[in-house]
Amino acid sequence: MENALLVGLSRQVALARELDVIANNMANVGTNGFKARSANFNEFIMPRASFDAFQPRDRNLSYVIDKGTPIDLTQGTIERTGNPLDIALRGDAFLVVQTPQGDRYTRAGSLAVNGQGQLVTQGGQPVLGDGGPINFGPNETDARIAPDGTVTTDQGQRGKLRLVRFDNPRALTSEGNNLFASAAPAIAMGPQGRVEPGATESSNVKAVIEMTRLMEVQRSYQSMANLMTKSDELRSRAITRLADQQA
Repeated sequence: MENALLVGLSRQVALARELDVIANNMANVGTNGFKARSANFNEFIMPRASFDAFQPRDRNLSYVIDKGTPIDLTQGTIERTGNPLDIALRGDAFLVVQTPQGDRYTRAGSLAVNGQGQLVTQGGQPVLGDGGPINFGPNETDARIAPDGTVTTDQGQRGKLRLVRFDNPRALTSEGNNLFASAAPAIAMGPQGRVEPGATESSNVKAVIEMTRLMEVQRSYQSMANLMTKSDELRSRAITRLADQQA
């Protein structure tokens, strides 16, 4: 009976983890460049006793373990904004931004100029070009970004966006604020790295699918909770009956 409770608990922990992933996806339906994640789980067979003289023999116990939360890198919808500093990245390119923890990567292309004259993301992180942060003078106007990533103003070129890719982008780890970190080195994009000015890439979260998954998780969690309750009641009745037996 204890095994049934432990197996059920492992399933509930897995469902709670999946619920967190779904909630994060739903919270970022309207976040530019956001990439949805899913929850994967594996079966874990509990090691059993090797002595075969028991009647009946030991049976395998199957538990649920967390395998990870892989990222979905499918392209989001490209939406026109008309803002000359907005860009939508196509393909597997990422922008590089500067943070106190080092270089981080994003596909959120809604950019602006901060009070210090730096090109930044909506989160305020400086966007890096080939030569470092891209800066503008106080009197410069008509800032815009070309399809090849070149940043210009009325006074000429101010840099070129540093676009990178990864051999295994699914290994990227999320750090919040729509930023990713990578243990593997980033690879500079060549001429194939292109941006679409005056547009942004919307989130690739499919709200209807996420809502369906949410309902499935809730039903599964409730079903498992009911099963564990019944198992606990069965154990309690068994203990009561054993205590009532005469020695």
